[in-house]
Amino acid sequence: MSADLPASGELAADAAAETAAAPAETAGALPETAGPLPESGAAAELPLRGPRRTAGPAPGVLGRLASTVERLRREVREAQAAADGRALIELAKGILIGRLTCGPAEAEAQLAALAERANVTVLELAADIINQAAQDGIADTAREFVAAGGPAPHGADRSAPAEPVSPALRLRTAEAAAMAGDDIHTVARSVLDHALAPLDAGAAVIWEAQPDGSLRLAGSAGFTAEEAARWHYVPPGVPTPARSALTARDLVRFDSVASGPPGIGRRQLTGTRIAVPAGFGGRLTCVLEICWAARTAEQPPAVLRQFEALAELCARALESAPEIPPGALIPAADARLRELLDLVDGLHDPGLLLKPLLDDRGAVADFLISHVNTRFVDFAGRPAAAVAGATLLEAYPLSAEPGGLFQLVEHVHATGEPYRSANLGLTALIDDVPLTTTAEAALSRHGDHVVCVWRTRDESSRVASLLQHAQRLGRIGGFEEDLRTGAATWNETVFDLYGLPPTAPPVTLDQLAVHCHPDDRHAIGRFVRTLLHHRRPADTAFRLNRPDGVVRHIRIVAEPVLDQWSRLTAVRGAYQDVSAQHWTEVALAATREQLAHTEEQAAARNRLALQLQHAIMPVGRGPLDLTGLRIAVRYRPAEKDHMVGGDWYDAVTLPSKRILLCVGDVAGHGIEAATGMVALRNALRGLAATGSGPAQLLGWLNNVTHHLTDHVTATAVCALYDPADRTLSWARAGHLPPVLLRRGRAETVPPLGGILLGALADADYEEGTLQLEAGDTLMMYTDGLIERKDRTLQESLDGLVALTERAFGAARDARDPAPLERHLDHLLTHSSADTDDDTCLIGIQVC
Repeated sequence: MSADLPASGELAADAAAETAAAPAETAGALPETAGPLPESGAAAELPLRGPRRTAGPAPGVLGRLASTVERLRREVREAQAAADGRALIELAKGILIGRLTCGPAEAEAQLAALAERANVTVLELAADIINQAAQDGIADTAREFVAAGGPAPHGADRSAPAEPVSPALRLRTAEAAAMAGDDIHTVARSVLDHALAPLDAGAAVIWEAQPDGSLRLAGSAGFTAEEAARWHYVPPGVPTPARSALTARDLVRFDSVASGPPGIGRRQLTGTRIAVPAGFGGRLTCVLEICWAARTAEQPPAVLRQFEALAELCARALESAPEIPPGALIPAADARLRELLDLVDGLHDPGLLLKPLLDDRGAVADFLISHVNTRFVDFAGRPAAAVAGATLLEAYPLSAEPGGLFQLVEHVHATGEPYRSANLGLTALIDDVPLTTTAEAALSRHGDHVVCVWRTRDESSRVASLLQHAQRLGRIGGFEEDLRTGAATWNETVFDLYGLPPTAPPVTLDQLAVHCHPDDRHAIGRFVRTLLHHRRPADTAFRLNRPDGVVRHIRIVAEPVLDQWSRLTAVRGAYQDVSAQHWTEVALAATREQLAHTEEQAAARNRLALQLQHAIMPVGRGPLDLTGLRIAVRYRPAEKDHMVGGDWYDAVTLPSKRILLCVGDVAGHGIEAATGMVALRNALRGLAATGSGPAQLLGWLNNVTHHLTDHVTATAVCALYDPADRTLSWARAGHLPPVLLRRGRAETVPPLGGILLGALADADYEEGTLQLEAGDTLMMYTDGLIERKDRTLQESLDGLVALTERAFGAARDARDPAPLERHLDHLLTHSSADTDDDTCLIGIQVC
């Protein structure tokens, strides 16, 4: 709006030429109002185009008019600033309402209080809140600026653009103004006023990249309407700063207009120019060109990142700008896509429609072949259905080579520049064989899609080459024999299969038996009779004896050729070398036989381990009544034979009248674990006869495990019960602690220190004592009872304690004459373990 008003300086000059100076109080009497920011009044803190200028006294009527115009301009600027600032504050209030679950009034009060407490303006705090919530490019730019050290200190070189205190506030204000704008010119004005003017920039231009490689001036600020009209369209191929940025696909800088390509307003702003491309999904849709009146110093990376954020803001504004008049029946994107499909289908050459596929960072990773026209013929011989729906790199992986088709498509999609070539190499990979052809190709971008059209030059030679490759891969050679003349024709592959030079005479069907293995001559005879006498297609396999002594396994297939009177005139067929397949089958047969033997040996080892384990520890064992104790044992083997483990237990009265109680678990499965279990169990029995305590017994057993066994490790709990005073001395080697059940309450016995058996040469074990009472039940077990993949060990132990109390109650309520056995059965039945490991469980009840 203000751009249409005459400059106040021009009106003042005209007035001075006509009238004398008026009294100073005439102009001073004009009220100077400013549009206050609704509710908070924070817009006055927003950095806009610079300090306010107050018009001095102007003479006469024209002077009053000039002062009025200047005041109206100032009010318009302040009203625009208030609206832009209000938009930021309303966004911040909305975020606070959602986070604090409060009303609008309370959110505004909170915003003002937080700003006062942080000693910042309300607008700066609103921008920070929006940055934290958005986490977008503008927020990243603000963080980079702070990390870079902020603005230049006082007294530093001021030739570089002066940075404001809060770049996030400038960028957010420009974003808010752009969102409220009606057209792209408003967006350009907002970007210049709020973000670029504080950096001493004089103008900003937003260029829209067109599919044909041209540029359209979508919006500008800082240039006259006449200059913008002269540059409203830039044809393809014309060098400009914006075109340089599109070609480089990166930010470009020119120190002056004279040192760079021609551009808009080159006589008005002759200083530094920076062009920044931007877009979505790897597709560059616009360029933001920033102009200075004089040459500026190199901007720091944080400032260049702000320029990139502003260019992205312009790209979003262009993307959301309406392209069809209101009331249209179909969306513009759908209409364009339908027109594009009609265009591709109307082509007389093979055509593909490529759609970009983006990765997690928004960059182009591949192109989807979303559509092929009816004239599409794959130069590699594949049907159109095998290509449509695949990605470009899946269908043509070798196109990713430098300078290949993929790189060309990516460039056309990014820049919008069409590409044409009369000699483009196309390569496809079929069964690991590269097939190459030369084609005339054309690429062009239409919206977010790329149309690819090609025309292969020599179709017949391409098909012949494809057939030759197929024959070479399959080691297939064709032949034909004219039965009327007796002449036979071979291709090069058949001569190679026979080991004959190309000048040798071909072998006819009646001579075939001479060249095969004697044991295969009957098969050759049946093959020839089927062809010549029964006149039916036939095939057979035989061993070919070559002149060089090499034997080849050959498969031959042929069919008779009949004339119009059903007379046999010729035979056509093919030879195929199947030697590799034959020897592969032989190797597979040997492998299968060896595998079956190995499986049989493994099954035998598993059966032996299981028999050994059952011999030492039967699955079901009746209760033992020792002096003062009733002992019941339950053993649950693993569900699979190969999972046979090394769980073991023992309960025996020693010569000292004390009772040895132990349970252990040897690491691993199979025959090694079973034999290790037997060795440790028998060793502990022998050591216990010495009368030593449990800690000493485990120390000796550790030495046996470490020195006298072959890489065996195990955990164990060893206890000695004295019936005289009902005292239980015990120690453990890395094993789970026992569970004590007394008067219906269960708890784990506090664990003692002790490393697992076999880990170290010498190890000390801690010994503890339990004073048992009549009716107490002590349970010793292995980890197969409680271990679960989805729980910690402590959670599993807590579950066992709770299950023990329930099981004891169930056994007593059932009035079973043997509640201890019923207790153990209940624990095994309701155990939640999921490791399929074997389990050993001992219940010891004090009588």
